[in-house]
Amino acid sequence: MLSGCSDDKGQPPTQKDSFAPGADGAGDPYFPTYGNGGYDVAGYDLKLRYDPASGKLAGSATVTATATQDLSSLNFDLAHLAAGKVTVDGQAATGRAEKNELVVTPAAGIAKGKAFTVVVEYSGVPEALNNDALGVGGWLRTDGGGFALGQPESASTWFPVNDHPKDKATFKLAMTVPEGVEAISNGVPGERATAGGWTTWRWSEQKPMASYLATVVIGQYRITSSTHAGKPMIIAIPESLPANGPAARSLARTGEIADFLATQFGPYPFDAYGGVVIDDARVGYALETQSRPVYGNVFFRTSRNPTVVAHELAHQWYGDSVALERWQDIWLNEGFATYAEWLWQEHTGERTAQQAFDRAYRGFDWQVPTGDPGADRIFGEAVYQRGAMVVHALRRTIGDEAFFALLKKFPADHRDGNATTDDLITAAEQVSGKDLGDFFQTWLFSTTAPPQP
Repeated sequence: MLSGCSDDKGQPPTQKDSFAPGADGAGDPYFPTYGNGGYDVAGYDLKLRYDPASGKLAGSATVTATATQDLSSLNFDLAHLAAGKVTVDGQAATGRAEKNELVVTPAAGIAKGKAFTVVVEYSGVPEALNNDALGVGGWLRTDGGGFALGQPESASTWFPVNDHPKDKATFKLAMTVPEGVEAISNGVPGERATAGGWTTWRWSEQKPMASYLATVVIGQYRITSSTHAGKPMIIAIPESLPANGPAARSLARTGEIADFLATQFGPYPFDAYGGVVIDDARVGYALETQSRPVYGNVFFRTSRNPTVVAHELAHQWYGDSVALERWQDIWLNEGFATYAEWLWQEHTGERTAQQAFDRAYRGFDWQVPTGDPGADRIFGEAVYQRGAMVVHALRRTIGDEAFFALLKKFPADHRDGNATTDDLITAAEQVSGKDLGDFFQTWLFSTTAPPQP
């Protein structure tokens, strides 16, 4: 708490020089401008209305946060949307657009350690992000709806956000759409209310979530609501797809697959289950949006595909509950999720994890290091397939007892937080009692084939 008189800018004269703008990026080596500095977000509470006919999104975002420095101003990531009224702790503040940033300047500086609340009223027609290397994401408009999805960024296209996974926060959404249109998001469903031809859908994710894992899917969907393990299970299939087709039948196994993964990774980490399928040719991927993964229909065009469900559900432990500290370490997400596919296939008798490893190892191009693939290759085979091979090689090196203990220890130790490759190495050495420095250096960073274990 600050004391003493204030100058005409509302800042104590004795500390005036310490107040400075928060950084306009989180400083990630791969994506330096993603996220922002100077504060830590506790929660986002969005109250929005979307009109599919015009494509306009409007409403307010309430952001609760704590200053990590003496702040004279702070930035949010916000692309293509215009802010109107902005307040900080109920007092009028200024909001200035600067490229894909919203710069908020409060009436008085915010002291380090102080909790504060920013409310931003904003509107506009959100747009997609299209990166030649990383693919399409952000807000994608559809006939009669739209959806927000994408990695490594997407949240900034539909709400003001500290858009980096190391600043996890809770998430609440009240999305108002025309009556008869569905709006599906993360977490536990709340009460729906309809008035004047519009319906408000409410969702709440009370476990901290990386911003790119926030989603909303709006359109014509068949929603199946049930309970699994005492928690709500929400599955949404587009009306354009068969009610009992490959997509629906694959997602119907969500509870079964999550239960199997819990035997490998420990208790399921969130308060809800489910999944959403998108029938849109622009989405050639699936994403582990927290508690409710979103799958492009490309995975289900010809047959059922429970393996992709296993991959995205594995991320609920590796990638969501335990999130990245920096994008360079994305193999921690994708290597373990790909290995979960191998474990699931072994569980169902399709093939063993060793057979999957042998198939991946043969003829693999080892030139890209898994532990530092480069920003343009975070979705490449060095991250997914080689990442899974690292996991299996670790299993062969430390033995099954230590390995399966590690699979549970790591997400338990970092539950609801963030972790790095160094954190995994530390945990692996603790459970195995071995010095694994040379092992990880070879398997993560060599540019030639490591010896097959």
